[in-house]
This record gives sequence, structure tokens and C-alpha cells, in this order.
Amino acid sequence: MSIYSVRPLTLGAVHTYPLASRKSKVSIRDFAKPLASNASLTKFLDSLPNILAAEDLRHLLSAIHRARKQRKAILWGIGGHVIKVGLGPILIDLMKRGFVSGIAMNGATLIHDFEIALAGNTSENVEAGLGEGQFGMAEETGQYINEISKLSYRTRIGYGEAAGQFLSSGVIPVKHANSSVLVAAYNHRIPVTIHVAIGTDIPHMHRAADGAALGAATHLDFRLFCALVEQMHPCGVYLNWGSAVLLPEVFLKAVSVVRNLGVPLRPITTANFDFIQHYRPVQNVVKRPTASQRGRGGPESRGYAITGHHELLLPLVAAALAASWPKKRP
Repeated sequence: MSIYSVRPLTLGAVHTYPLASRKSKVSIRDFAKPLASNASLTKFLDSLPNILAAEDLRHLLSAIHRARKQRKAILWGIGGHVIKVGLGPILIDLMKRGFVSGIAMNGATLIHDFEIALAGNTSENVEAGLGEGQFGMAEETGQYINEISKLSYRTRIGYGEAAGQFLSSGVIPVKHANSSVLVAAYNHRIPVTIHVAIGTDIPHMHRAADGAALGAATHLDFRLFCALVEQMHPCGVYLNWGSAVLLPEVFLKAVSVVRNLGVPLRPITTANFDFIQHYRPVQNVVKRPTASQRGRGGPESRGYAITGHHELLLPLVAAALAASWPKKRP
């Protein structure tokens, strides 16, 4: 016999309803479809379930196709890891296909792409070099990347444009230019903006570093990035790949600048791709810029967070875009 004064409820009088009358969020119409052997890429993509991230991917890629058709900006923000895992050739192909209107890089992305262009390899062993104070001390990386910021300062062009110009000029031998995102973007006249926080990147440790030049170069690129973001209105797209802090902060400020100057920047589509969904990309890319603006009619902006490894997701996205998938667009 229980000592409690409260007794369990009896459930005999609970009201129920027929399952068939209930509105459900999942239907067999949306299920994945088994593939036949040797199925095409399009068949594979069509076989994905129309649920959660797969549904988001359909909507996002449809928005990218619309932006391309309407000649609206499709901007890519890329962190260093994207270059480190060998995705430069994929981005270069997307430029050729017209899916890239502009690229925002952080300092790490500049470093990795520069080293690949120059030497065909990048990404040092931090632990091995740090103990002896050798981490980040590669001579050419420090000397030339700082020279690029000074070139930007002298010629009053942005840091990203100066990097493309430097690597394409013949001043130094660039043996692997065909693998460089910076070189490809420069050759296609696609704007690249580079956004640095002084002290966060290895060239800032070198004797060639010039704070005034770095500041002027990256600030000019911030203003250029604001102009690129303005071109997203209406129906443009911003994709953040692998930058957890710096580029999401830059994008949020650019959105504020553009709206402050009278451009509604609506509707837009944004997405964050990463193997972990960090606070700043989710807030500053996915949610805040696409939040409904009170008193404004018209289509709504949309933001997506798609989780996975860059070396798998970016080739999948690129292949889907190249195949004009999805054929039936939401």
C-alpha cells in the first residue's frame, strides 16, 4: 500500500482520435528510394528522402539555380579547412559554371591557397614546430603574403585582388597556379575579399608584417564585400563554408551596412555548411539575416544549417549544381 496521498491517474477517460485523421510530418511519399546498381548521380540525388537536411538541400540548391538564372549574387565564404582538404579544384569548376559571384576568405584561406599555388602543398604540423618556435615561420609565406598587403595598400586595390594579381604577375614562380582559387578568381574577374584579424595568422609574426597595410587592405575588402552583399537583393545567396567566427561576423556587419543604406536585402537565402554547427554561423548567417522584418510583405528569406564534412558535402553540392538538380524545384 502506497504511503503517498497522491494516487496515479486512471486513463480510461482519455479521448483519442483515428490515426488517419491526424496530420503527420512524415509520409512514405517522402521516403528514400533504393537504387539500382550503376545508377546515375541524378538518380542518386532523386532517391534521397524529402526530409530534414535532404529537403533543405533541395530548397537551397533551387535557390542557387534561381539566383544564377536571375543574375543575382551567389557569394561563398570559405574558411581555410576548405582549401586544406583539397576542394580548390571544385570551387574553380563552379566559377567556370557561373555559380560563384564572389568569394570571401579569412586569413587562413589566403595562406593555404597561396602555399598551394607556390609549392603544391600546405598545412604544417603545428605541434612539431611550436616547441622550438618554428611554427608559422616559413620564409616565403611570411614575406610574400605581407608583400601582398603592401601592394594592396600602395595600389588601393583590395587584399584579395592584390593576391590574385601578385600570383598572376610573374614576379615569383608560381608552379601550381592552376590549383589556386585566388588565381582562378582573378582570371575570371570574380571578386575575392580577404578578412583578417591582426595577430591571428602566421604572416603577422614575420618581420615583414605592416599593421597599417594589413588594416587598410582588409578594410577596403570589407567595403567591397558590402557591395557584393548589396547585389544579393533580391533573391541572392550566401554560403558559409567552414568559418566559425570571422566570416559570419563580417557577413552580419555587411548585412547591417547594406540595410542601413536603404537596400532591404530581402528575400535572400543563406546557408552554413560545417561538421559542427557553431554559435556564430547559426546566428549570424542562418538566423539573424533571414529573420522576418515586421511590416514588410513579399517572399520570406530562408536560412539553412547543413552539417557534414566539407570534403564530402562540397563535391556533392557542386555535382548537384552541375547536374541542374533538382529538376523539380520547390
